[in-house]
Amino acid sequence: MGILNKHGIIERNGTLLMVLSLLVVTIGGLVEIVPLFYLQNTIEDVEGMRPYTPLELAGRDIYIREGCYVCHSQMIRPIRDEVERYGHYSLAAESQYDHPFQWGSKRTGPDLARVGGRYSDAWHVAHLTDPRAVVPVSIMPTYQWMKEVPLQPDMISDVVATNAFVGTPYTQDMLDNAAADVMTQLDPDSADVDGFLARYPDANVRNFDGLEGATEMDALIAYLQVLGTMVDFSTFEPEENR
Repeated sequence: MGILNKHGIIERNGTLLMVLSLLVVTIGGLVEIVPLFYLQNTIEDVEGMRPYTPLELAGRDIYIREGCYVCHSQMIRPIRDEVERYGHYSLAAESQYDHPFQWGSKRTGPDLARVGGRYSDAWHVAHLTDPRAVVPVSIMPTYQWMKEVPLQPDMISDVVATNAFVGTPYTQDMLDNAAADVMTQLDPDSADVDGFLARYPDANVRNFDGLEGATEMDALIAYLQVLGTMVDFSTFEPEENR
């Protein structure tokens, strides 16, 4: 009991309290951080995952720029009601190329982790142009002006290079063709479509907004249409069950 009563000495000495608090935090931090240096990979490798195409990456930047993440999370938690409503729970690997990732639990609108392929491109165009035309109770702002804003492939090329710098595994071939790949993804008849699909397997190749040229609407829809589609969950099996 005498030893336990000595905590009063620490509580009355501000300097001692600060030093001991820092010591406890340091020990706790080391316990959490040090093991990470001995793990080859902290994220389970999942078949099908690939870096975003330049067009998808541009769409993701627009998604963040417009604050879409404020109302839409991209994280399905492993609890029954979420899985039944949105689909398979989110995997860490699905966000390994996101800088930053779009996880969260704030949902003014529905979670978008599995929105890819759920609606047609035309539906997305109509929804972004006038949300209440397709969802009468929607409080989402309109984004019809994106159909008139052209993309800048050269700038997107710089964005791809920046993501490669922070660890996204873009190859030199991907970097060299980044600007051209923006237009290639929008044209199924492009001469380099086979090369594009070799760089980005199973990527969607089509004109997303139905208009001429590459627009911000194209990029945003390309991003939305790839969400949750890279992993085949009909055959997916967690690593611990293999």
